[in-house]
Amino acid sequence: MDMSSVDDKEQSTPSEAKVEAARSPTRVPSIIVSLVAIGVVSLSTFYLLRPEPLLVQGEADATRFDIAARVDGRVKEIPVERGQNVPAGAVLVRIDNPETLAKHEQMKAAKAVADAQLANVLVGTRVETIAARKAEMERAQAGLVLAQKTFDRTHTLTEQGNAPQARLDQATDALHESERAVDQAKSAYEQAVNGYTKEERAIAKANVEKADADIQSVQSVIDQLLVYAPVASQVYQRNVEPGEYVSPGVPLVTLIDLNDVWIHFDLREDLVKNLKVGDRFDVRIPALANRSVTVKVKLIATKGEYASWRATRASGDFDLRTFSIRAYPVQRVPELRPGMSAYLDWRSRQ
Repeated sequence: MDMSSVDDKEQSTPSEAKVEAARSPTRVPSIIVSLVAIGVVSLSTFYLLRPEPLLVQGEADATRFDIAARVDGRVKEIPVERGQNVPAGAVLVRIDNPETLAKHEQMKAAKAVADAQLANVLVGTRVETIAARKAEMERAQAGLVLAQKTFDRTHTLTEQGNAPQARLDQATDALHESERAVDQAKSAYEQAVNGYTKEERAIAKANVEKADADIQSVQSVIDQLLVYAPVASQVYQRNVEPGEYVSPGVPLVTLIDLNDVWIHFDLREDLVKNLKVGDRFDVRIPALANRSVTVKVKLIATKGEYASWRATRASGDFDLRTFSIRAYPVQRVPELRPGMSAYLDWRSRQ
């Protein structure tokens, strides 16, 4: 081997090492920049390719009762306040109607008259009345005997020529009147003895029943002057105040049943294709510090053809039908009130 070439190689080695040492510090920033670029590209790709969340907003609702009066009148008292919990049967509104109360008293008086008439019919004719009718009949019979004797005497005198014909005519008329008087007195006596007929008793009983029906009719109106709570609930609204005049059918008080609260959603039909009754998912309630509440679907019903649907953003799918979803909390949430909002990411609800 040539010694000169070996020496040349040995002389060049230190210089190359210096060059490599000079290049090493410049590679580190390049590597860092490359790693940052790769990270940015990766994150951008992740955010661009991942599905966007579909936020669906619902609203808490509850069974409501619009309590109306069945009678007219002026509001006398409302013994409940807004937000008050009332038991079933509690008085909500008192209505005053003096005309109805006066009519009730009138019907009670008519009933007393009908009762007295029926009692009179059932008892029959008094003994004193029968005795009086009998005396009248006997007096009429005595008058007939006298009229008959007068007629016979006048008739004999007329035939003998001792009495004019006019006197005979008067005696004849008196005899006929006495006969009619006897017939009338006898009929009155028999009526008193027999008492009232079956038809008259039936009429008296019918009058009593009619009076009872009239009292019940007015009493039913009076009962409606007090408006009661049908179930245990909470007073949601007071639509009238004391002193106002109300008519039948006008809502006076609105109640809500806090034992029957649900979450209501309006969804496009393409969002409910995989949803069925019995499914469970979690919703968040902003009014309750974003508390997570598990709800269970109990109703899926279509809405009107032109019903609008709620969405986070408009996508142009206005030709799709809207479905009403009713989901009930699995565990009772006492703080949940109608009107509170609820939301969830529909795509990740599973």
